[in-house]
Amino acid sequence: MSIIEDQIVNMGYLSIVSTHAANGVAELHSSLLKSTLFKDFYELSPEKFQNKTNGITPRRWLLLCNPALFDLITSKIGEKWITNLSQLRKFVNDQQFVRDIQRVKLKNKQRLLAKFKDGYGLNINPASMFDVQIKRIHEYKRQLLNCLHVITLYNRIKDNTNIKTVPRTVIFGGKTAPGYLRAKLIIKLICNVGRIANKDSRIAEKIIRAADLSEQISLTGLEASGTSNMKMILNGALTIGTLDRANIEMDERVGRENVIIFEDPNLFAEIIKSLLDSNDQYMLLADYSEYIKAQDRADNLFKKSGVLRHQIKKLAGPEEGRTGMKDDAETCEQSQVQVRRKRY
Repeated sequence: MSIIEDQIVNMGYLSIVSTHAANGVAELHSSLLKSTLFKDFYELSPEKFQNKTNGITPRRWLLLCNPALFDLITSKIGEKWITNLSQLRKFVNDQQFVRDIQRVKLKNKQRLLAKFKDGYGLNINPASMFDVQIKRIHEYKRQLLNCLHVITLYNRIKDNTNIKTVPRTVIFGGKTAPGYLRAKLIIKLICNVGRIANKDSRIAEKIIRAADLSEQISLTGLEASGTSNMKMILNGALTIGTLDRANIEMDERVGRENVIIFEDPNLFAEIIKSLLDSNDQYMLLADYSEYIKAQDRADNLFKKSGVLRHQIKKLAGPEEGRTGMKDDAETCEQSQVQVRRKRY
């Protein structure tokens, strides 16, 4: 617990001592602070330690980002949609509502594709699955694993031109540090595989509201708590990811049947030795097989109209009795921030 040891200041310890409260940015993260990193400090002053899971506001990432979906929700559960999203659950089997959700998603896709057409000259099938990973480019976030899946799909088609596949449009977005050579090589590989370089940060809203599949595949234990998963699930995207950070709380909130978790918790213990002998630091090859299987399950869901019911369930939030990520609805309502709705 020494703040200064061997003439080195431990900034973490200094922060804990000098603050009245400390928190992690996800329940798992906060738990690790108390059980490992600052265990002694927690035992000394347990009242200091809290959890504040990172979050997003529906005002920004639904009302402003996706006004068409906002209007549809309002038509079903009224103007107080921020605090009443759970009422959507009763419309899961409403075929007309399911079709309306589908139409909203298609229109959002078409708007995004118009941007791609104007900016890059690309003609893309709007009925394809929009598979989206928008994060800072880093090895632990494993964009390379996603890219390997794209190569796998290409090889499948090349090996068997008669294979029946789900049309898929894979969208990467992000940037990296100027001196991070490996990440730059990953970007170059992605560009060479897909021939799409996404440079316009203003397109993020359009991508988020058009996404069908949200890639949340960072290596377990290295991600604190990002928010792109929340932005896309709020707009009806299916989540595929590792059981880590806010993904855990989303899994608890919307149910495992609505989130595709591909990670085998016992897998890493069996392959540590082989990983140490190679250089697979971020376990791309270790997770590759399970990731491909999870992607195949995503294909199967996309083929069925059931994927739309999954989207409605995720928008609706938890069933009665579920626990997990706390709803920020009350906070949003109390803020009384006036948001000017923007039409696209």
